[in-house]
Amino acid sequence: MFNHLKEDIQHILKRDPAAKNAWEVLTCYPGLHAIVMHRWANFFWQRQFYWLGRFISHLARFFTGIEIHPGAVIGRRVFIDHGFGVVVGETAEIGDECTIYQGVTLGGTSLAKGAKRHPTLEGGVIIGAGAQVLGNITIGALAKVGSNSVVVKSVPAGATAVGNPAHVIIQQKNKNGVHNASSRFSSYGLSANADDPISKALHKLIDHAALQERKIAYLQSALKQAGIRCEMEEGVVQFNSDQLNKSVE
Repeated sequence: MFNHLKEDIQHILKRDPAAKNAWEVLTCYPGLHAIVMHRWANFFWQRQFYWLGRFISHLARFFTGIEIHPGAVIGRRVFIDHGFGVVVGETAEIGDECTIYQGVTLGGTSLAKGAKRHPTLEGGVIIGAGAQVLGNITIGALAKVGSNSVVVKSVPAGATAVGNPAHVIIQQKNKNGVHNASSRFSSYGLSANADDPISKALHKLIDHAALQERKIAYLQSALKQAGIRCEMEEGVVQFNSDQLNKSVE
């Protein structure tokens, strides 16, 4: 138990630049307190002392603002940063070295008792503030979920999920077959150049439309030079691709 606690403190010092020393982390970090109390609650839950497990988790919720069901499985070096409003369901599984920010829900979408109803986070996953990860889905190792995203489908390892409903961005791999951005920690699940894929698709459509307009203008000019009359509709608003691109950024 004390080895786990020492690991947790060292991991928080590594991940949070605001943490000054181990004593501060031990006494002032509710995410750490919630994890420690969950270990107590889970100990009794596994031994079928269900009420005692629930009561300890209830006390943890009261003191930390973080609600973790005693039946949830949580790995080592899990960091719940800030943490207020985090909810972790009964059959949720959180792998080693995951980072979860405030307002996150790992929730269930089924009412079937005894079934796996909550998400599984593999190792190194980052869940941004306010994200909702719902149902029996898997967030692959080193994946990221952006803040306020709503995820209802599994996310591949190393990918980033953003938006509501979440859209998956597959990170490019380097020559060694490793995702370029996946090995780097990014606060709140933010990644460089991790634009919403819908936004990227709209930019491509706008650029394509602008190209088509230039081709039409060229054809009209060629027809005019050939002496072929081409009537233009009056009142047509000129296509402004730059303005449209800015509106979907």
